[in-house]
Amino acid sequence: MPDGWSWCFGHSFVLLRYTSRYPPLANVGLAMQDLSQEFADTEMFLIDLWPSYPSSIVVSNPDVANLVTQKLALPKPPLAGDSVEPIVGGPSILSMNDVDWKKWRTLLNPGFSAQKLMNHVPFIVDCCEVFNEKLRNEARKGSIFSLDEFATRLTFDIIMKVTLDSNIDYQRSEHIIPTALNTITRWHSFWDPRVLLNPLRPIIQKYYGRKMVNYIKKELHNRFEELKADRLANLQEQPKRPLSVISLVLEAYIAEKDKRHLLQSSTLDDDFAAIVSNHIRLFLFAGNDTTSSTIAFAIHTMTRNPTALSLLQNEHDSIFGRRTSPSQTAALLRSSPHLLSKCRYTLAFIKETLRLYPPAANMRLGGPDVNLTALNGQVLPTQGLNIILMHQGLHMNPRVWPWPMDFLPERWLVEPGHALYPPEGAWRAFDVGPRRCIGQELALLEVKVVLVMTARAFRFVEAYEEWGRIQEQRKGLWGRVMRWLVREVREEVRTVRGDRVYQTEKAGTHPSEGYPCRVEVLGEDGGSGG
Repeated sequence: MPDGWSWCFGHSFVLLRYTSRYPPLANVGLAMQDLSQEFADTEMFLIDLWPSYPSSIVVSNPDVANLVTQKLALPKPPLAGDSVEPIVGGPSILSMNDVDWKKWRTLLNPGFSAQKLMNHVPFIVDCCEVFNEKLRNEARKGSIFSLDEFATRLTFDIIMKVTLDSNIDYQRSEHIIPTALNTITRWHSFWDPRVLLNPLRPIIQKYYGRKMVNYIKKELHNRFEELKADRLANLQEQPKRPLSVISLVLEAYIAEKDKRHLLQSSTLDDDFAAIVSNHIRLFLFAGNDTTSSTIAFAIHTMTRNPTALSLLQNEHDSIFGRRTSPSQTAALLRSSPHLLSKCRYTLAFIKETLRLYPPAANMRLGGPDVNLTALNGQVLPTQGLNIILMHQGLHMNPRVWPWPMDFLPERWLVEPGHALYPPEGAWRAFDVGPRRCIGQELALLEVKVVLVMTARAFRFVEAYEEWGRIQEQRKGLWGRVMRWLVREVREEVRTVRGDRVYQTEKAGTHPSEGYPCRVEVLGEDGGSGG
């Protein structure tokens, strides 16, 4: 374990020493990655962050990660639920184990199947056209804007439709659900005692959590009554629009009641509705938060890697037509969603982006009969410890990833046996095994559509320095004092490894300062300017 352990504070001050190398809002995973590199001989280490976090073994070895999540299939620890309870509201497949997890995963899986998700492509394309419209407006004005905010509004529109069948048009107007969720996440941290011990935090999170619950319960009961009426009327017509995730769950619930001849007098069970509500909140959080940050980082990698961008554009030219305008590309996607499966380089581009910028970590619970063998042969007992699979450390492990700091989509296109071929279980952006993220297909689908509709249409230019001057001018004396008190910015540390673009502590590791940028339109015909 790291040197400097204290009887009173464990490794808390040790971790603060590592995080002090980075800007105050940099994600803790970056410091954990540094620690992982210092333990390259073991590829795991013990860290004790009392009082804010339980003692844990941090793993950056893919073989051990596979053992933990697949062969042993260790359960999620209580902390997995406790850490997201202000956001999710209670038990969900993120924290459930055994029978409860299997039951709810089985109920929810159909809504996230690849076949069902393809039915949502036309709506996803509609949302991306609004996104492009907003980008063109910014290009005309020549203004600086937060790409992360634009991406967040886009993905919120999509996840609300896919999960609740609600079209809230958040890209054009405000709505109570994203406002409430964004407020809850702003007052949230998975580890930072400065946030967790703030006495206002639970009050604010509970207030906005209640707003979310009220809205979701109303939508749930309305949808239940609609589906129940359809079943009782023996309507056999197929729905004219794709069913949302929750509609499919409610249909299964209704079918079971009907099978037992209890549907006529049935109402939506409160306990069932509460768990469904928790899952909606989970999907709204994870499906919006991590996907939007991935979109922002994917566009960032486009700006930094012109060769990869050219290959991306060439693939889109070959599949959708060289002189195809954005509106024509949108029409093709609506009528032929299967074309997305041909975008092999686009998928490789996204996976490599997620390797460099993984949006989350994973956690399992050790046990009395579970021992982990370190790379050097040392055996670590795990009883009473959490096991953290730190994705930044796994994805940057130089032993298993050649040129780990380089952006190389080709890793995902080479054959087994090639030096670049990813080792099994080394890429864990959505985790691996039966508990992999249920929203993986949806997230990849959304980012694919965004890249197909933007890579040939726009050029993005980072604008951090100018953005900083604008933000400074907007703050008065009191704002500058508060900035110093809460240490939002350290003038001496503003980059991570020399880059102003880095992952932050904002929930799904959003890009620093929201990724301020300018955008230019590439050619009047919307093509790649060639």
